[in-house]
Amino acid sequence: MNVALEPTDRTRIRRGRNRAVPDRAALLALLADGLVAHLGVTVGDHPVVLPTAYAVDPGGPDEGGTLYVHGSVAATWLRSSEGATVCVTVTELDGLVAGRSAFHHSMNYRSAVVIGRARLVDDADEHRHALDLIVDHMIPGRAATLRPSSRKELAATAVLAVPLHEASMKARAGGPVDEPEDVVAGVWGGHLPVCRVVDDAVPASDNLPGLSVPADVAARTRWRTPPTARGPAPAASPSPG
Repeated sequence: MNVALEPTDRTRIRRGRNRAVPDRAALLALLADGLVAHLGVTVGDHPVVLPTAYAVDPGGPDEGGTLYVHGSVAATWLRSSEGATVCVTVTELDGLVAGRSAFHHSMNYRSAVVIGRARLVDDADEHRHALDLIVDHMIPGRAATLRPSSRKELAATAVLAVPLHEASMKARAGGPVDEPEDVVAGVWGGHLPVCRVVDDAVPASDNLPGLSVPADVAARTRWRTPPTARGPAPAASPSPG
């Protein structure tokens, strides 16, 4: 059963509401599909938005589940995020839309916005669990094949947790929504699907002789964003985009 996303004043979609996706399962599917998040936080007297690896635990300890990001304990942005309200976004580009006017050119996409108070993960078990999730988000099953992280490595790596309680999602799919007079003018319109493909693995130059690509890595190659995750077709609208 799908659970609806409950908007708050900070996550309620006001512009392009026809593209809102109110389904929490669709949000979790997008977060599982994406690879890079952008975290926005105020550092000193200015905002900073940084790309970061991430992972999601839908059953995590925070309300609505938990989104984890990690970084160096010495990172200024990470120290500034602790206890602060942050904004995390994840976007997947699914296509380029060629309208019959500049006004109606657009992109097909799935985009999530998560707003919440970040907490520093200080529980040792949750800390290790979060780091394993981040590794497995990149290459599923990889964490179990690796040696345990050393105390020094764990001490050097901080993990932030952001609750998934306040989140919103928008999506666009399909072709352009053009003015009737532009259609009959005979200009071509359409869209160019875009997908992400993971190519064949490239071995490290210092691999020991005889090592083959492990199953978890091989399973990730030639992987592509699933077409079924590209969201609903756009509703007819005179608005741009």
